Amino acid sequence: MTETWTDRPEGGGHFALWLIRTIARKLGRRIARLHLYPITAYFLVKRAPERRASMAYLERALGRKTSWLDGAKHVHTFASTILDRVFLLGGPLDRFTIEVEGVDELHEKLDEGRGLLLFGSHLGSFEVLRVIAQRRPDYTIKIVLDKAQNPALTRLLDALNPTLARNIIDASQDGPTIVTEIQHAASQGALVALLVDRVRPGEPALPAQFLGATARFPTSPWLIAAALKIPVTLGFGLYQGGNRYKLVFELFDNAVEIPRNARAQSLQALIQRFASRLEHYVKLEPYNWFNFYDFWESEDELVSRHALDDAAVQRRTACRARPADSASQHPG
Repeated sequence: MTETWTDRPEGGGHFALWLIRTIARKLGRRIARLHLYPITAYFLVKRAPERRASMAYLERALGRKTSWLDGAKHVHTFASTILDRVFLLGGPLDRFTIEVEGVDELHEKLDEGRGLLLFGSHLGSFEVLRVIAQRRPDYTIKIVLDKAQNPALTRLLDALNPTLARNIIDASQDGPTIVTEIQHAASQGALVALLVDRVRPGEPALPAQFLGATARFPTSPWLIAAALKIPVTLGFGLYQGGNRYKLVFELFDNAVEIPRNARAQSLQALIQRFASRLEHYVKLEPYNWFNFYDFWESEDELVSRHALDDAAVQRRTACRARPADSASQHPG
């Protein structure tokens, strides 16, 4: 697949979310869930690239050959969490059974007043993190979200939870602006939540072993964490069927350190640690993985990328070695 995830239409687009929201609010969650079966069938038939990516991923996660039934369960789980956005973002949470693990340590870190980075992924439901806001309304929660890439979710937040919508840090801004906003929020003692498992085109990334093969993960979240010197916690909102969720928090580091003299190695180690913890939870709930694109690099892609990296190094080396008088003739 030559497309990246940013080239594909948004999963759970505006019309789909509007339709689900309307059905859910007028008929209730139980009736709305019946509509997930035709939605699942439509997705499997009409979204062939996502279907192929789903089946390839499931073979890695399940360790066996997969069938259309596995693919259908995967998509149905995704559709279920999309439906539950309507209730998790705006309604009372008592309709759900939500098991929470590790939240006391998260509260302790936030009570220090230094701020906290909550690193999540496209595993399960990030919306279930609203449990934190309900249990401790004194916390400020900021969410880093690309409004341009997620217009439907942005509109849904505006409609269902204006407070959360106002606290979005738009990830489509330039890098320095995003970092400044995160730094300001942290200085006010806020929890800043962001997803750290997808690489945008052109974004710096490093490889890690994930489910038996090489995948690339972005480096910028870890550089931000190292610059801010505040606690980093991992968060996973795992959907377990019906109305059941399990919300897990893990303290990743009290203050991320990236020494200047070992920057690449330190970043690599951090990303591999994260990939290993992500893999742990993926294996616990494999149908919760919602990256419906080719997440892993093929051997050809690895060779091509390394060739480009080597060429870039050679160009930089040649520039540094160029005589001064020659360089002065070409000031551009």
